[in-house]
Amino acid sequence: MSARPGILDGIRVLDFTAVMSGPYCTRLLADLGAEVIKVEPPEGDHIRLRPPLRDGRSAYFAQLNAGKNSMALNLKKPEARALICDLVPQCDVVVENYRPGVMKRLGLDYEALSKLNPKLVYCSISGFGQQGTWSGRSAYAPVLHATSGYDMANLDYQEGDVERPLKNGIFVADVLGGSMAFGAIQAAMYHALKTGQGEHIDVSLLDAMVGLLVYECQEAQFPAERRRPLYQPTQARDGFLLIAPVSQNNFEALAQATNHAEWIVDDRFATTSKREHNWGELMQLLDQWAGSRTAAECEAILTKAGVPCSQYLAIRDTMKLPPIVERGVFEPIDDGAGPMRVPNPAFRFARNAAHARNKVPALGEDGARLLRDLLGLSEARIAELGRCGALCHTQESAVAVAT
Repeated sequence: MSARPGILDGIRVLDFTAVMSGPYCTRLLADLGAEVIKVEPPEGDHIRLRPPLRDGRSAYFAQLNAGKNSMALNLKKPEARALICDLVPQCDVVVENYRPGVMKRLGLDYEALSKLNPKLVYCSISGFGQQGTWSGRSAYAPVLHATSGYDMANLDYQEGDVERPLKNGIFVADVLGGSMAFGAIQAAMYHALKTGQGEHIDVSLLDAMVGLLVYECQEAQFPAERRRPLYQPTQARDGFLLIAPVSQNNFEALAQATNHAEWIVDDRFATTSKREHNWGELMQLLDQWAGSRTAAECEAILTKAGVPCSQYLAIRDTMKLPPIVERGVFEPIDDGAGPMRVPNPAFRFARNAAHARNKVPALGEDGARLLRDLLGLSEARIAELGRCGALCHTQESAVAVAT
């Protein structure tokens, strides 16, 4: 791995997040070189117990928390809260995704902590925002998919093929909301650098999901005269592919590649508008063309002609694709249960490193070290914090390789 610096080297983050949206955000910060201190309850982030498991370690947890340090604190104890207040002046960012009101009850909200560090960037991630009548509602990604209109829009696009909203195990709201939080934190840190003034960021996962529905938000206000045509699976002999002749040039290349040049002058398909009115017929013709060929053969023919298309792949196959391998999308790490690969950020810097760091912390393993290094606490004081239940730490060491 390159010895290039991280663009966020020297930035320190206190991470009070669990499960997915918050950890996704802070993993991106760690990927850019920030020192992320994950503050966990004594029992740990419960995603540590989520499968897939290897030797009792969660690969799910590892992907979301690579590159972080773990400090296990019982925040119900005043001694633990005092430690946080002592750490805040030495930190640049706080990220939390508790239910709104929890951090205030602990005395660790933005108002309290910004008095200790006026330049602090404090990001709160929640389902429905920090204020308002819905702020206290429980919100998990599938709930937000339903609330936002995302699931019903997706159902409507099935055009009567199914009668109820589709199941979805991919937590779009969490990844999207975590990405929004990551971007907002960068803007707020830039502002703090210029002005010396910190900021409280309020990220709503519902807002993020509504913002995802670009066409749908406008169509809800200004209903279209007819449904827009949708690209759909084309049936090949052994599977499916998606063919997307977006432009007139794409369509003409498609007609030539399929040996149906007559489509170009066919009155049903000659223009974009006419194709939209006869979309179902065009899709049927593509099924007829592809039905005698494998999906791979179809993709090869159309790709050579410059027609946007792809086979439908399982993620295990996508992980082997040339652009994935060539760009180094997957980073090898070891969480103590053996090697595994996790995705790097989708962006690259020319001069700075942006990649997953090879450290997955055991619960609380960094707590004592951080208290010694950052606060200068003695071993006796650390032991006392352990005896009173404020600090929890493990003797287990996570695998850590300097990168």
